[in-house]
Parts: sequence; C-alpha cells; structure tokens
Amino acid sequence: MNLAADMLKSQTREGILWREEGEAVRCLACAHRCLIRPGKSGICKVRWNNAGKLFVPNGYVVGLHPDPIEKKPFFHVLPGSIAMTFGMLGCNFHCDFCQNWFTSQYARDPRSLRAVESARLMSAEEVVKEALAYGAKSVVSSYNEPFITAEWAAEIFDVARQKGLRTGMVSNGYATVEALDYLTPRLDALKIDLKCFSDPGYQSLGGVMAHVLETIHAAVARGIWVEIVSLIIPGFNDSERELYQMASAVAAVSVDIPWHVTAYHPDYESDAPATPAQTLIKAAEMGIESGLRYVYAGNLPGRVNSYENTHCPACGKVIVERTGFRTRVVGIKDGLCVHCGARIPGIW
Repeated sequence: MNLAADMLKSQTREGILWREEGEAVRCLACAHRCLIRPGKSGICKVRWNNAGKLFVPNGYVVGLHPDPIEKKPFFHVLPGSIAMTFGMLGCNFHCDFCQNWFTSQYARDPRSLRAVESARLMSAEEVVKEALAYGAKSVVSSYNEPFITAEWAAEIFDVARQKGLRTGMVSNGYATVEALDYLTPRLDALKIDLKCFSDPGYQSLGGVMAHVLETIHAAVARGIWVEIVSLIIPGFNDSERELYQMASAVAAVSVDIPWHVTAYHPDYESDAPATPAQTLIKAAEMGIESGLRYVYAGNLPGRVNSYENTHCPACGKVIVERTGFRTRVVGIKDGLCVHCGARIPGIW
C-alpha cells in the first residue's frame, strides 16, 4: 500500500528513547540529543514532539529487499547468506556523497520527497514473514539511518529473533549509550561508517567525530559484532595520513574488527571523482600495517588484489573467497579455520 506524504506522519507511535524536559522532549536516539519543542521535529526530520511526547516512525517500510549480506557489508556474518533488508526515511547527517540520498534526505532535500510514494504499510510480523519466504538468515535495518528509527527496528528484531533469525544495522554510528543499551539485547551485528578522521570533515557532514568513535567502543564493549566501513572519497579522506589514522583508530579498539575500505561512485551532490582501485589497495595495505587482521576492499570486484577474500591470520590461507557479491566458503567451519584450527571472530 502506498502512503501519501500527508499520511506519513500518522505512521508513528510514542517512542521509547526520549525524556521530558518541560514542554519540550529530549530525544535520546542519536548523538545530536535534540531538544524538540511541541509540534517540531529533530534534525532527522522524522522524530517529533506531539503534545509533549516524542513520536517516532512505525509500521512502514520504504525499502524491503533480500540482499546478499556482503552488500551491507558484513563479511564475518553468515557469509553467502541472504539478509532481508528494510529501511525507512530520514537521516541525522547530510553527506553530499550519500549513496542512499533519495531515502535518507527525505524532508531535507525537495528532490527526495517522492520517496514517500514507495512506502508500504507493514507490520513487524509481515517483514519477518517475507524474510523467511526468501530463505533469509537475518534481517537488517539499512537504506536510511537506523538509529533514528530504532524503536521500529527493535520491534522487527524481536519478532525475527523468535523465528531464529539474526539481526543487524547499517549505521553512520552517531548513536547514544541509551540507544545501544536498548538495542543490545536484540541486535547481533552493527556496521558503522568511519567517514573520515578529522573534526572539520565530520562537521561538514553534520556531526562530531568523537561521538562515532564512542559508538564503536561502546558497541564492542556490549558484545555486538562490529564491522567498520570507510567510503574512500578522493580529496576528502584519501590522504595517506588520514587513511592511517582511520586504520589505527579501528585497531586501537580491536585488531579483530573487520575494516572495509570501499570505492565511492558519484551519485549525489559531491563532484569528487570515482575512487581508483589503487587508492583502495593503498588504504588496505595501511590497514594491515596498522595491525588489523581483517581488511577488505569493496565496490571494485576483481580489481583489488586479494582484499575481497577472508584470510586466516594464523596460517594465511584463504577461508572465504569473494568476487563482488559472489561468495564461496572454502576454509572455515564452526568459526574455525579448517587448515590450522585458529578461531576466526564473527558470526558463522
């Protein structure tokens, strides 16, 4: 069922991640921690103050697709499986290089207003039913920023867990400890973007770098499986210094966190050129030099040496082969390398 734009606001319910502050409400879903006056919305444009209570998106999807889990990308979560991926509208950032701007920039960019025409009314049970029908092993919140629709994701995740499915989120990492605590009992895996390693860079996107680093630390500490993605954009974050800083920041949390360096393709407002394969290879090499055990290069299938594959860090053998989204598990069973017995971290 399609939703007209004037109906979308009705697809809400009272949220959980907020508190009262007089007539205003303080949203606790993301690191902006917006103070929202009656009748107004937060920076994300989709969480709003309705008569002194915070109302949040509920009961619809804009995107619902059975994707290879490697597309998220999760490389250490059920490789070769299908992830039923759902999304809503809105974002708490305004990246000019956004690859999903049509849904994420809803209500911020007039060109994205038509995204609401793709919305479908659905229950959490219906989303999970579709996942099972496609043989998916997981359900993943993506396409827009999932922390700003955390209550809806939690509703779906609870049903998914009951049916034996894994759960995941694909996020910019601009979260709060309150949101992480709320989601931890029902969230298996979290992909976090580390978009650059400079305060001015993050300010240009609408955020603060420290909050993203805090989310990475906090998620790992809570036992959520974390993979980090850096979209490498020429002229924005591709200097050797910044690449090394990003890799080192990930390694400082854990050398077992997979770090994905992926190629940018012009799609929105940025005039940066597409990322060359050699830049990704250079970034991946820096990841290895920084001590990371699992470094991957993406979006350029067959052009990034062996950085699409998973290697056992103990014996060096390839244990998962990949070319784009074509995946073949060749040397891992029950989380162990079949060649040397080393344990490979992840969800297998």
